[in-house]
Amino acid sequence: MTLKFMSRRTLAAITAACLVSVALPAAPAWAQKTKDKHTSAPATQESSIDDVSVSIPTVDAVNSSIDGDTIKSILSGDIETNAEALSTLNADSITVPEISINITSTVEGKAQEAVLTFTNLVLEDVVDGVAASASLDGTGMTMPEGGADWGATSVSNFNIRGILGIYGLVDAGESEEMQTLYSDFKMEGGTFEAPEMTCEIGPFEGGGVRGRPLKTSIIEFVHLAQRMEADPDMADPALFGEFVKMYADFLTAFESDPFTFEGFACDGQDDQGQPMTFNVGNVTMGGMTPGIYPQISMDGFDVSVEGNGAVSIDNVTVKQFDMTSTIEALAHVPAGVDEAWFDANARTLVPSFEGFSFAGLSVDIPDPEADGERVVFDVDNFDLTLGNYVNGIPGMIDTSATGIKAALPEESGDPQLQQLISLGIKDIDAGFRFAAAWDEATDTIDVSEISVTGKDLANIVLTGTFANATETLFSLDENEAIAAGMGIAVKALNLDVTDSGLSDIILAVVGAEQGTDPATLRPVFAGLAEGTVVGMMAGAADAAKLGQAINQFVSGKAKSLNIAIEAKEDPGLGMADFMAAEQDPTVLIDKVNITAAAK
Repeated sequence: MTLKFMSRRTLAAITAACLVSVALPAAPAWAQKTKDKHTSAPATQESSIDDVSVSIPTVDAVNSSIDGDTIKSILSGDIETNAEALSTLNADSITVPEISINITSTVEGKAQEAVLTFTNLVLEDVVDGVAASASLDGTGMTMPEGGADWGATSVSNFNIRGILGIYGLVDAGESEEMQTLYSDFKMEGGTFEAPEMTCEIGPFEGGGVRGRPLKTSIIEFVHLAQRMEADPDMADPALFGEFVKMYADFLTAFESDPFTFEGFACDGQDDQGQPMTFNVGNVTMGGMTPGIYPQISMDGFDVSVEGNGAVSIDNVTVKQFDMTSTIEALAHVPAGVDEAWFDANARTLVPSFEGFSFAGLSVDIPDPEADGERVVFDVDNFDLTLGNYVNGIPGMIDTSATGIKAALPEESGDPQLQQLISLGIKDIDAGFRFAAAWDEATDTIDVSEISVTGKDLANIVLTGTFANATETLFSLDENEAIAAGMGIAVKALNLDVTDSGLSDIILAVVGAEQGTDPATLRPVFAGLAEGTVVGMMAGAADAAKLGQAINQFVSGKAKSLNIAIEAKEDPGLGMADFMAAEQDPTVLIDKVNITAAAK
C-alpha cells in the first residue's frame, strides 16, 4: 500500500472537521475567525466559504458571572478572549432565544447562502463552568435548494471548562485523565428536504462523551490544517509530520458511551426521475475508547426504485477497528517524513479491523453488463471475522456464508455455471466457510475448515495443518515473507465429501446421453474409480482400502467419504516434494499415510 501525499489535504480537512464538530455551538464563526491568520486555500477551488456571520438578538442571563453582551460575543465566535471567564462561569440560567448563523459561499462560481438557526438555547445551574443541563428546542437549516429541521436536543453535565481545557484555550493542568464533557445526550428526530428527496429522520440517544486535553490546541490544529490545504503538493514534508502526530494524539483523546439512532425514511426520485425510497432502520454504535473505533450495526436497509429494482438488508454490522498500531506508528513519524517512509511503514499504519457481517441480503437489479437481464440473488447470512494481526496482516480469518440463493442464467459465459446448467440445475442454495489461524507457539497454520455446501447437491469439507509457518511470513520485508512462504510444509489434510444428490443428477445426464439407466452406470463408474486409484498408488499398503472406500461411495452404497492424509516425516510435504510430483505424482505416495472410510 502506498500513501500518496496528495491525500493529505483530505485527511487534514476531515480531521479539522472532527475537532470542530465537538466544540461549542459558535465553532463555525470561531473557525472563520482564525481563517486569515495563515495562508488560505487557493482561490481556484470549486467551492469556498466566503463569510460567516452570527446574529443573536437577545440573551437572558440570570445571576450570571458573565453579562449578556459578553455571552453574545462568545457565541458569535470570540471564545479566545473570553475563555478564562467562560471556564469559571456561574449562573442560575442563561437563555438565548435564537442564534442565527448565515453562511455565504461560492459553489462552482455561484454565490449561495445558507442559514443555520438554533432555537432557545438554555443552560441551567451553571457552577464553575459546568452546566447541570443544556438544551435546544430546535435546530433548522435553510439552503438554496431545500433545508432541514431537528427537534429538541439536550445533555446533562455540560462541561464548558473541560471542553475549553481539552482544546488548549484554558490551562487544563497536568492530569491526562478523562473527564466528562457531557452525558445523557438526546436529540429528537426531524425532517430533511431537497428538490428530489424528502426524509423523516429518527431520534438519536446516547450516554456521554469524555476527553482529555490535547497536546496541541485546537487553534493550532486548525491553523495547521489550513496551511496544508494551501499547499496541496506538500513541499514541506515536516508540516505533514507535525500534522500526523497531532492526529495520533486526537485518536486517543476521547471516549464515549454507546449511542442509538432510529434511522430515517426517504422518498424521492432517482437521477432518471423514477420514484424511489431509501430507508435505514435502527443504528447502534458501541462505546468508543482511546484507539478503538467501535462496532456499528444497522438494521433495515432498503433502497427501491419503482419499475427498476431493489436492494434490502436485514442487518449490516461493521466490527470494531483497533487503531493502536496506527497510532503508535503515527506518533513516531520522523520530522522530515517523506513518501519513502510511508512506503516502508505502510503495513504498520493498518488498523486491526475485526471484520463485518450482514444478514437477509436481497438483490433484484438490472444487469449492467447485459441488456434486458437482471441480477437476482439472496444471501441469508455472511460473516467475516479477522484477528491476531501481525504487521498489518490478520493471523486469523474466519469467513462464511449460508443461504446463497440464485437462479442460474440460461446463458452464461462462466464455465462453472455452464457446467451446472448442463446438468439441469436451474437454481442453487449454497454456502461456504474458510477458517484458518496461525499459531505462533507451534509455527503452524491450522485450517479448521474449508467447505462448500449445496442444498440437495453435495457438501465438501477440507481441514488440515501446515507446518514451518514462522513469524517471518508476516515480515515487512517482502522478499523475506516470500521465502518464508516457500518453506511452508503440508503436515496433514482431511477431506469429507457427502453426496446429497449431485451424483444422481450427473448420472441421469450421462445415462440419458448414452441411453442407459443411471443405476447400471453406478457400478461401472465405481469399478473404474477403484481401479484407477489402486493403479496410481502402485501397490502401496493403503491402496486397497482407499480404492474400496471410493468404490462404495461412487456406487451409492455409502453417502459420505472421508480421506485423511498425513506426512510420515516432519515438517511435512514441502515445495520441493510438490515440484517433483508435477512430473510423477506417485513420488508422494511413499511420503504419506492415507486412510479412507465410506459410510
